[in-house]
This record gives sequence, structure tokens and C-alpha cells, in this order.
Amino acid sequence: MADAGAMARRAIGIALADIDGEVAEAMRYSTAGGKGFRAFLVSEGARLHGISNDAIAPVAGAIEAIHAYSLVHDDLPCMDDDDMRRGQLTVHRKWDEAIAVLAGDGLQTIAYQLIADADDLIADQKTDLIGSLARASGIHGMVGGQEMDIVAEKRAEPMSIDEITKLQAGKTGALITWSATAGPVLMSSDIAPLKTYGDALGLAFQIADDVLDIEGDPSATGKAVGKDEGRGKATFVSLLGLDGAKRRATELVDTAIDALHSYDENADLLRELARFAVERDR
Repeated sequence: MADAGAMARRAIGIALADIDGEVAEAMRYSTAGGKGFRAFLVSEGARLHGISNDAIAPVAGAIEAIHAYSLVHDDLPCMDDDDMRRGQLTVHRKWDEAIAVLAGDGLQTIAYQLIADADDLIADQKTDLIGSLARASGIHGMVGGQEMDIVAEKRAEPMSIDEITKLQAGKTGALITWSATAGPVLMSSDIAPLKTYGDALGLAFQIADDVLDIEGDPSATGKAVGKDEGRGKATFVSLLGLDGAKRRATELVDTAIDALHSYDENADLLRELARFAVERDR
């Protein structure tokens, strides 16, 4: 994943190369770390469909920019109010809230710029990617899931497992599925196998996050743990129990791996990624 993450950061860095000021500095800062998980999905899905990294680099940069924007805004006091992210101060703590808001805005919009300016993509490919990314990151996906999360904290009754599944399919899963399917979308190929993979992987990834909030070490995760439980927040762990959540994550990994059978051994790295999603310590 490191190579894919570096590829995405280079694409973002090139787009910001001639920009000075605190907002651009904060944008670079917020994309400097991370696992490159979504960029790796983009890269591997593209490789399975014969697309080079040179062609896909702006797309990998776009999804990492969107993801970073979501974290910058999630960390704000009006949202999750976090002090640490990826082992360093959150953007609003290192600068201030205004810079953090603008940095998030800048990251969101530069994602679409990266795709629109991509030299190796034709107009129809750019349109398909921009439209689907807007849907996955907006009210139909990530933003909609985030809204459900905020509303849930204000209501008296706890969320059901179906509700938390829908919430996380938007908040976390939508961008993961978009990343997994970018390759076949570019080639107008069948997206069903990688969509099934991405959908299952996204939920497994979120369950692993819920488990890490209970069992994780802040020095490894790079952020505070125990916050969900402390706020009485409904999670897969609170609804299924720790062991039940881990079993559900394993089932989802099996579903994700089974979806890749048509790619044979060519998809072994994606199979490893699915296992990593629930075995990671950060």
C-alpha cells in the first residue's frame, strides 16, 4: 500500500506545487500520512483491468484527497473534536478551525481537479469517475452516513444493526467501494465482482475500527481510543459484542474474497488486503 499512497501524494503534491499559504500547507500536511488503503484499491482494481499506474495516479490522488478532507472536517470541534490524527496534531489544532475548514474544502475540490486534468483519461472516463465520486462522497454516500451518525447521537433509542450497517455503508463504505470499482468503471467492464468486494470490505474495515476503539493502542492507531464507548455511541461492537463483531468482520472478509474468484490468482493482493483490514492495529 505504501507505493500506492506515495503515488497518490505525488499527484496531490503536483496539483499544489505552485500554491503557497497556510491552507495549501495544511492540505499537504493532512495528506502526508495514512495507509494509502483507498489508493491501493484504485491501483489494484486498475491493474486487474490492464490500466497503468501512470493513468490511474490522478484517480488515486483524488480518492486520498477526498478521504483526507473528510478526516480534517470530522476532527473539528463541531464534529468529533479530536486532537490527534495519524500520530500528529489534527489540522485545527496545528493551525485553527478556519484553516481546517478551508483545507478540507480545498482537498475536496482538488480531487475533482485531479481527475478533470488527468492527461491519460478521455472525457467519458472523467465524467464517469467525477459523477460517481460525487455520489459516493456526498449526501448519497459519505456525507449522508455522517449525518445519520450525528442524528443517532441525539436520539434516545439505540440504532439497530440494520441502521448501523446502512450508516457505515455510507460513511465509510461508499468511498471504499468507489475505490475498488474505479478500474472496471474506466474500462466499462462489469463492476459487480469488485462492488461486492468493496461493499463487504468497507463494512469489515469499519468493524475493525470499532474493535480498535476498544482494544487499540493510541501509539499504534495514531489517535485517541475509547471515544465511541465513552460517548455511548452505537457501533458494531456495542450491538454485537466484541466477539460477535469480530466474527461478523471475518464473515465479511470471506464474502469479499469469494467475490474475486473470476480474477484467479491475479487478485491475491486484494485478498491479502481484505485480511489486513481486520487484522491491522491502526
